[in-house]
Amino acid sequence: MNGGFSMTIYETIKAAISVKQAAEHYGLKVSHNGMACCPFHNDRHPSLKLNEDYFFCFGCGAKGDVIDLVARLFNLSSYEAAQKLALDFGLDPKPPTAAAMVKPKRPYIRQFREDEMLCFRVLTDYLHLLEDWKVRYAPKTPEDALDDRFVEACQMHCHIEYMADVLTVGDLEERVALVDKLMQDGKIAFLQEYTAQKKKKVAHHGEEPENA
Repeated sequence: MNGGFSMTIYETIKAAISVKQAAEHYGLKVSHNGMACCPFHNDRHPSLKLNEDYFFCFGCGAKGDVIDLVARLFNLSSYEAAQKLALDFGLDPKPPTAAAMVKPKRPYIRQFREDEMLCFRVLTDYLHLLEDWKVRYAPKTPEDALDDRFVEACQMHCHIEYMADVLTVGDLEERVALVDKLMQDGKIAFLQEYTAQKKKKVAHHGEEPENA
């Protein structure tokens, strides 16, 4: 579920750097079949599966995408991990547009704050749903077919967390640019409705989300 979000530094990094590339760059030895010893627990036999888009450990359950991997390796936030990857791999994130560099004028400050609060609430609501899916629908063995919700959680979790981080710790220009993107063309309204529908579907089947 991509929701039509505009390209961000997160998406730029994910498109340019595979999980395997990052793992090898930071010292993990990856076999030809994409397995490695997990750095997140005392792993004697390779139990960490590295795909192009995400990783999953069948030993400790660690999972996520390339930014999740780096965040865990270096104990960073998603925002910091994205910046580290961009620096270490020589990526040059697009600078803010001229419009994004303009501070909101006083008559629009209240509206901006309301929009920002809405965006943060919707993003964190979806983030909680993804966190539930990453646990609830994770494969139990390497042979298990991947549930679409688990795949979506692996693909989207760090992206959503990154945007929530921007709204929490980003500077004003970054926050203005992100809120503007999310509010355009009903993107945040679409995500709000999408999340609500998924939660209703789970509740209908008697499985309350763990983070609801």
